[in-house]
Amino acid sequence: MKRPRPFGKFRKLDILVNNAGVFLYTGETEDYPTDKFEETVRTNIGSVFHMTKAALPWLMKTRGNIVSAGSESGKIGLENNAVFGGTKGFVHAFMRGVAIEYGRHGVRANCVCPGPVDTAMTHKETGPMTDEMEAHLTASTVFGRRGTVEEIANVYAFLASDEASYVTGALWLVDGATTILKGSVGEKAGRAARMQPEVTLPVHHTHEGMAHKNYEKH
Repeated sequence: MKRPRPFGKFRKLDILVNNAGVFLYTGETEDYPTDKFEETVRTNIGSVFHMTKAALPWLMKTRGNIVSAGSESGKIGLENNAVFGGTKGFVHAFMRGVAIEYGRHGVRANCVCPGPVDTAMTHKETGPMTDEMEAHLTASTVFGRRGTVEEIANVYAFLASDEASYVTGALWLVDGATTILKGSVGEKAGRAARMQPEVTLPVHHTHEGMAHKNYEKH
């Protein structure tokens, strides 16, 4: 069967970035709504599988690569949304499996694994965070702050570039040391460490895929 040509003027595919994800509920597993579990799995896992499956025939032609959104929670778990951490754990293992399967075709597959990032999702006013969770986010990094979107994007750009030509099957942590901390050491961070770098990348946060406050305990 003749494959359709890709959309767009370039008529080829060099890079796939799987960056879609949702964080729909704040609460313990016994209270987690089944419909929100299924939606989280469908979005966080299903989208990565289907996009990767569709892209691989084109990426083999260009010796291209895949960069997927993992998470530090996929390595160490996540309190009050164990499902989210579980879906990211799948993405980690899936990308490593793809890296093994398609390395012989010159295709690379990696994950960027952010910690807390300064987006609408990590602020209690605009996302699913409680006061306690938001305070813990910044205290769980050695810098005592969230990362910026640009700091995370820089790692995506590196892994997608030819400069990372020997990097595949990697889980690239960009988490302010969240995964190795013992206790809330971010509370000890000085003023200079807490200052975010100046951001030059235009960013427009979306509120899609996040729970409303009045839904949390339905």
